Amino acid sequence: MNLSEHFSLEEMTRSDYAIRKGIDNTPTQGEIENLKKVVALLEIIRDKIGAAIYVNSGFRNKTVNTGIGGSKTSQHCFGEAADIEADGFTVQQLYDTIKGMVLNKEIEVGELIQEFNSWVHISIPNEKNKNEFLIATKEKVNGKMKTIYTKD
Repeated sequence: MNLSEHFSLEEMTRSDYAIRKGIDNTPTQGEIENLKKVVALLEIIRDKIGAAIYVNSGFRNKTVNTGIGGSKTSQHCFGEAADIEADGFTVQQLYDTIKGMVLNKEIEVGELIQEFNSWVHISIPNEKNKNEFLIATKEKVNGKMKTIYTKD
């Protein structure tokens, strides 16, 4: 099922973890409606940058999210977020380009996070966050690796 011209429901719900563990990662109708809002945002970004966008992670039900160590409050669990990369763009370039689009009022996001210099997390705005820019890094805290979010 296509959610937009360039993004399918399958792409937005695919999870290697869910496949390995035999977990059904099918979203509800409400979560699908949220995913449609996410891909509408991705389509605008795709048009602006003129390059294909790849979704590393979209919807994750709570079981999948817990299994991969995701945040308990992750917007992924509601179909409101995606982790992306783009052809011909470094993670930093993609993050900076999307941030520029937000600052120029071309789009609104919930969170835009440059995560570990590996991908860009983007979510749709909700009552908790709007146009929030963060950088995520891993640091050792009390002998354990912890994700640290810094405002950008």
